[in-house]
Amino acid sequence: MTCGVGFRSLQEQIDTTTSGGKLIFHIFASLAEFERDLISERTNAGLAAARARGRKGGRPKGVDQRKKQVALALKKDAGHSVREICEIVGISRNTYYKYTRG
Repeated sequence: MTCGVGFRSLQEQIDTTTSGGKLIFHIFASLAEFERDLISERTNAGLAAARARGRKGGRPKGVDQRKKQVALALKKDAGHSVREICEIVGISRNTYYKYTRG
């Protein structure tokens, strides 16, 4: 079912109401799809190469128990401020409060 609607670009001189315009439009669409596929292939190749070198992507999983224990021990000591504990342990304030909340 066709509705008789076409696309006409005034800057690129593309008019899909004509057969030549449809051809140009489809060529541009094919080139865009080809470029998308190339980007996807390069991304996957880069990720595979990184995995082969032993690299992992993404965010670290879970809580570092060692850092949590050190932070809680320094908190019990009561001689350190929150800022000092965060600097010593190497964590952010949000992480410190997450550790001490539970």
